[in-house]
Amino acid sequence: MDVGDILEGWAELAGEPGVVFQGGPVSLDSALGVAVVPGGTGGQRAPLGWRRVHGAIGLVDLEAPPELLASVLGSLRIFAGYAGWGPGQLEDELVDGAWYVVESEPGDVSSPSPERLWREVLRRQRSELAMVATYPDDPSLN
Repeated sequence: MDVGDILEGWAELAGEPGVVFQGGPVSLDSALGVAVVPGGTGGQRAPLGWRRVHGAIGLVDLEAPPELLASVLGSLRIFAGYAGWGPGQLEDELVDGAWYVVESEPGDVSSPSPERLWREVLRRQRSELAMVATYPDDPSLN
């Protein structure tokens, strides 16, 4: 679904492909904005309507007027829903090896080819994890 179909004022600021991504199985009727402010804030105060998460990546208050951020955003992605864990659940899943934890690169959050991002991130790993990028989408069909 196009961003403009749901959040009309944010459509022009949304990066390609300009769609709402599914962010997780929880609360699919709510939206979350993830945006890059190039260069972070250079030690200055964060722009109104944006809260830093890591480096130049932050969360956008989608209830704020888009004009507040239009001049500072480098890219914006909108997600419907989120993933959530109970106390200790994520830590347990990490110990069990249920997740791959790798370093990100600045362009990952706004990749122009989101359908290829997972494989691209795995491929650049300097371990056996790079092999996982060659696995079929459904390994049971191999």
